[in-house]
Amino acid sequence: MEDPLIAFGEDIWLAEGPVIKAALGFRYPTRMAVIRLSGGRLVVWSPVALTPSLSAAVMGLGQVAWLVAPNSLHHLSIGDWKAAYPNAKIVAVPGLAKKRPDLTIDVELGAQPLDEWSGEIDHVLFHNALATEAVFLHRKSATVLVTDLIQHLPKGWFGGWRAIIANLDLMTAKEPEVPRKFRTGFRDKAKARANAQQVLDWPSEKLVMAHGEPVVENAQTALRHAFGWLMR
Repeated sequence: MEDPLIAFGEDIWLAEGPVIKAALGFRYPTRMAVIRLSGGRLVVWSPVALTPSLSAAVMGLGQVAWLVAPNSLHHLSIGDWKAAYPNAKIVAVPGLAKKRPDLTIDVELGAQPLDEWSGEIDHVLFHNALATEAVFLHRKSATVLVTDLIQHLPKGWFGGWRAIIANLDLMTAKEPEVPRKFRTGFRDKAKARANAQQVLDWPSEKLVMAHGEPVVENAQTALRHAFGWLMR
């Protein structure tokens, strides 16, 4: 059986999830990451649909200790993962507890890194009218992880009128972009600019997007381009 986890660097793995349907019939691919901390415990970022093969592969890496909902839209599979790994803590962005009262949020992300992740995983919170999102950096692999804030779907992914909207929204642009709907969702542009600068200052080399092929080198260039509209 093919391993559903793909090594993406030192102590980080990616897994592809199913395509999901969102509002108005838009389809999106899904992707998650598993990060192994120095103590051996695992952080599961943006969990996708849990399958027996994926569960077995993850358990082969270590103990699942944290399940991360990195924005207020990426949470659909958290409950299934919590049921499978009841000792894991749910880490979520502000506001998800109200949206998902069925979940017990153990840690709500704030301005500072979690003590247990200090020196290994950093994050920056972007507050947006559409979705609050935490952008993460896994320092050992120099990988930045984003869910919806930056997207890069291939041309032809959508059809008909959805393709026109996706093109106008920059979801299917030539390079990774912050979609226009998210650009207009930033009420405090100065704060968003400061947050983006924090991300640009990170020592990153790779970029993982939930909705787009990973960037395996020169992530700084891709990030500078994606945030260029905001930094001008």
